[in-house]
Amino acid sequence: MSIHLVGGGWDASVADDLYRPFIAEAEARAAGAGRVVPRIRVVIVTDGPLDDGAEQLERWTGLLRSTASCDPVATVLHPGEELPSSAFTAVDALLVGGGLTPAYLTAIAPRIDEIRLLVADGLPYLGFSAGAAIAADRAIVGGWRIAGVPVCPEEAGEDLDEVTVLEGLALVDIAVDAHAAQWGTLGRLIAATEAGLVDGGVAIDESTVLVVSDGGFHVAGRGSVWQVSDDGTGVLVATLGAE
Repeated sequence: MSIHLVGGGWDASVADDLYRPFIAEAEARAAGAGRVVPRIRVVIVTDGPLDDGAEQLERWTGLLRSTASCDPVATVLHPGEELPSSAFTAVDALLVGGGLTPAYLTAIAPRIDEIRLLVADGLPYLGFSAGAAIAADRAIVGGWRIAGVPVCPEEAGEDLDEVTVLEGLALVDIAVDAHAAQWGTLGRLIAATEAGLVDGGVAIDESTVLVVSDGGFHVAGRGSVWQVSDDGTGVLVATLGAE
């Protein structure tokens, strides 16, 4: 099984690099269940009562089907609604989309144990932006200041003021931030690491995927994955480019 973490962005020209390996894993799991076409559960949490999720749903359906043969099945939730267990019935992969990260974590939190078990059993997981952030054991769900000091643009704060770290899905044991180069969130991850809120992590550029598996990890797409760590003497930053 693999964990696919996409830093956001809707550049269709890199869809093959970002999503085909994920769909291929879904195909393999589908074959084991006797299905020819893999069913991919797409979870979308809307930004409010006036948002019906139609735009995201159309984007994901078109993007996935144009990349490889698959059957995207969506669960669209409004803020405050919980992801039902029925979402995992007869599916071959799980894709968690983007939007307000705190709302995604709230919606999915009741199903954390189920998702962990399914992924451990081989269900491929792809997190896009918010879905990537909540895949962490310690999830940075938003905020743009630490102790009142700005650490990234306010627009990247996800409607939160102070940088907030909560228990995530724990599919990966490092913190994850998205839209790194585009939104300036690398600064938030660096500051959160220096402040001891997280033990380091990765900030992923848009149009870029970090794939984590039992065999290691690799990067694909157009951008970089920024690695942040603390060696005891200070915070270190390095990059991984696409292969």
